[in-house]
Amino acid sequence: MGGERAGRGRRTPARMIAYATSGAVLLTGCASMPDSGDLRGVESTPRQDAQVRVFAMPPSKDASPTQIVQGFLEALTSDDPDYRTARQYLTAEAAEAWKPELSTTVLADGPGAQADPPGREETGEVSFTLTGDKVATVDAQQAYASATGPYDKLVRLTQDAKSGQWRIAGVPQGVVMGKSDFQRNYMSVSKYYFASNTLGAAADGTPMAVADPVYVRSHVEPTTQMVRSLLGGPTTWLDPVVRSSFPEGAALHEDAGPLTADDQGKLTVPLNGKAAGTGTKRCKEMAAQLLFTLRNLSPAVDEVELRADGKQLCSLTQEAIGTVADRGSLNSPDYLYFVDGEHRLVRISADSDATQPDPEPVPGALGEGETSLRSVAVSRDERAAAGVALDGGALYVASIVPGGSLGEPVLSSRGKSEEDRLTAPSWDAQGGLWVADRDPADPRLFLLEEGSGEPLEVRTPGLDGRIQAVRVAADGVRIALVVAKGDRRSLMIGRIERSGTNGQEGPAGPAEKTGARPAVTVLQMRPATPELEKVTAMSWTGDSRLVVVGREEGGVEQMRYVEVDGSIPEVPQPAALTGVEAVTASADDKMPLVAHSVDGIVRLPSGAQWQKVTEGIAPVYPG
Repeated sequence: MGGERAGRGRRTPARMIAYATSGAVLLTGCASMPDSGDLRGVESTPRQDAQVRVFAMPPSKDASPTQIVQGFLEALTSDDPDYRTARQYLTAEAAEAWKPELSTTVLADGPGAQADPPGREETGEVSFTLTGDKVATVDAQQAYASATGPYDKLVRLTQDAKSGQWRIAGVPQGVVMGKSDFQRNYMSVSKYYFASNTLGAAADGTPMAVADPVYVRSHVEPTTQMVRSLLGGPTTWLDPVVRSSFPEGAALHEDAGPLTADDQGKLTVPLNGKAAGTGTKRCKEMAAQLLFTLRNLSPAVDEVELRADGKQLCSLTQEAIGTVADRGSLNSPDYLYFVDGEHRLVRISADSDATQPDPEPVPGALGEGETSLRSVAVSRDERAAAGVALDGGALYVASIVPGGSLGEPVLSSRGKSEEDRLTAPSWDAQGGLWVADRDPADPRLFLLEEGSGEPLEVRTPGLDGRIQAVRVAADGVRIALVVAKGDRRSLMIGRIERSGTNGQEGPAGPAEKTGARPAVTVLQMRPATPELEKVTAMSWTGDSRLVVVGREEGGVEQMRYVEVDGSIPEVPQPAALTGVEAVTASADDKMPLVAHSVDGIVRLPSGAQWQKVTEGIAPVYPG
């Protein structure tokens, strides 16, 4: 628990910061506590670099109730792995009952507190009410969720009859802290599982990896935390559509200490007996899950060796991971595609550094101008393309090969106006083509398996509004939707489930054996940008990140990166851009962000300003 508002009165140190610089350690007082009076709030530790560690101070002798509460709140914003110092502010019974790992509540500012009622210290019992405005919560599975509303919890203190020392006897479960303390203490990391639906494999049959973002304490053995979290299984939201290759009950060996890679980047992971006897194929999938999960932690992990009962099971390097599992978002595009002034599908090299490169028509019917287009999507293998006609009433699919014919539309809309017809389409990594019909009389979401055949209507129970834009993740199990209701346009993230045959519930799989079509459903849609009133454009830009264009109520248009769980990543946000109609991004961070604005097609290279590329509309990378 922590916060951002200062207390008053005579002050004593509550925690220390250790700066690791050239081997030296400097300890200094950071925050402080008032002697008496109401608790005004807990001072927030300023944002520091990754080498800064914050340590808690234990309670001082004869500390007042106010100092005890303040010291406890400060201790919870420290880097103490097991909250040992924080527990010193509690009675023995409270320390045993308190479980900080159950949840973390994030407040806009640090928790304020007031004696309730004040001036009762002579009774040997005092209570404080902690208050604040909720921003988010992190649950016991370390999953982040945006939250709103007031925070109001009671802290009860008692005075020991013999020693006269005050301690906290009643404390809320979990941890509460201000937003800036949360940003300093926690970091977002994705753990990886494999898609379990009937299409959960890449074209070559390797399993498709799916990101499951969680928040871990950034200075408390993050590698060990992430391994334990991965072994503990996926978060509740993602669990129905993914699987783990780790055997049930597999965990770190009881004697396993902190995990860290050696000087060669090799991480040895000792597992318990539940993993003994695992076959090589499955073991390498387990190693792939670990490598995907740990790839952005420091020190870097270049190889994973798995052991059980003291014996080596297998090892896998980053270089060989592609032979074991696939991350669809890792495939770098060859081209950037868009619609030119003649309403044709054209392309330029994705890594072109020319200011205004000359676009070339895409081989095939969509590039030859047989039908005027207003939006397009290109399959992730860049072998097929889909285009929506200029009036929005028809969807066409064609191969990207010279001389290919266009054929009849694969889907049509009966919407009365262009704005009430088809959205721009989107491809997943398995070749599925997704598009929504915005017809107010019959709004629907469709999937064309392998980009052809009879469109399959996707069920969207609980959808409150009409779909205005569709972007499916490369893994094929998550989908981003812009949903309109009244004047509000919200970004929602849904989970894609496939089961039985259309209209009939059943386990995933029978559709493959019988030839019957699966039922496809988008479930548990959750907001990714609750503070934005009007989302106008969005695109995936990684396994669990999107770039979004929109505005807050009463605000101006802005472009930002967001995580699928609604949190804001700790990365530089895109430079402002006016009049954005569309945006596209690649998971390959070497590829620039591209948008359609009032200036035409523009791009944002890393470390530079927006640059005009050429005239055109509807830019897209494959996907």
